[in-house]
Amino acid sequence: MAFGINRSMLKEWKAAANQGEIAFLTHYWLDDRFPDCTTVTKVACSDRDKLVRWGNQYGLRAEWIHERDGYPHFDLLGEWQEKILRSEGKIKQLTNLVRCFQQ
Repeated sequence: MAFGINRSMLKEWKAAANQGEIAFLTHYWLDDRFPDCTTVTKVACSDRDKLVRWGNQYGLRAEWIHERDGYPHFDLLGEWQEKILRSEGKIKQLTNLVRCFQQ
């Protein structure tokens, strides 16, 4: 179950991904399969080959790409999520989300 994002944020993520950008969307997420993770970052791009190349630099495998709803994407969790967001200069997506819900 996802929460902590709004329709506008989702539209922006989809638009960026549709334009062939590497698009990031971080939100709260609960899944019994991953009890230690409360957030996920979805990294999408409509150009699957570009997404594969992007993921390779972080050791992400092409078979980990989810092909759902026309938005091929990686799900970043835990240490991978924080490491990659820091490297990409996007860590504020995570820290702002956590800060927002602590208030």
